Amino acid sequence: MRCSALPLGSLVLFLFLWQLLAVSGTWSETLVPPPAKVWRAFIDVSTTHDGVRGYNGTYLVEHLGISLRRIAFGAGLGIAAGVVFGLLMGTVGWVRSLFEPWITFLRTLPPLAYFSLLIIWLGINEEPKITLLAVAAFPPVAVSTTTAVAAVPKALTEAARALGASRWDVVRDVVIPSALPETLTGVRLAVGVAYSSLVAAELVNGLPGIGGMVKDAANYNNTPVVLVGIIAIGISGLIIDGLLLRLERAVVPWRGRT
Repeated sequence: MRCSALPLGSLVLFLFLWQLLAVSGTWSETLVPPPAKVWRAFIDVSTTHDGVRGYNGTYLVEHLGISLRRIAFGAGLGIAAGVVFGLLMGTVGWVRSLFEPWITFLRTLPPLAYFSLLIIWLGINEEPKITLLAVAAFPPVAVSTTTAVAAVPKALTEAARALGASRWDVVRDVVIPSALPETLTGVRLAVGVAYSSLVAAELVNGLPGIGGMVKDAANYNNTPVVLVGIIAIGISGLIIDGLLLRLERAVVPWRGRT
């Protein structure tokens, strides 16, 4: 009971401090709108008001749904590629030597560093957005899977080979189950990185989309709508991470046990 009350208490304290700051007059409402104004903006972008449907003709839930589909597709591609490359790099030495420096290089680049290049190559439609999210999600999974595969005890693989298991049998029955916990951690990190890249992915032609909504509202100093979008991104991100954590506990229930 006490643990569940702490987040609620912190939320109440945050809203109180927010309201106090908004009415203090230190900054204008354009910079720090009060919570009530943000709530009204949430109602406006979620309903039809004055003949206008949501924001830019699209409801908030639809903006969010379109962005989540982009993340699912883009991050899904990056995660799948990361798992495959991680398995290869963890089991084949020359593959790791060849690709690991490039993956490290890619991991250090912020998304905006190559998004403009993707627009030049792929245009301004869905392709650069999906590609950006895939590229952002790829390195965390590849690195975590590589590390996990390389850390599988040799005694386990040698024992399997001694019992007549083929190379594929060893990978399927020994390596993959042993590496699965760290791989799932990499998946959670990848989804987080892709989610944090969402606004960058929707900077150009991002409407409809939650990141595009935030960017468009910022162009008009519509701070309440910007905050609505940021809060929606944060809450949906928490929900997705919680679902992934539940999946991880279901797939590898032994993790964390002594």
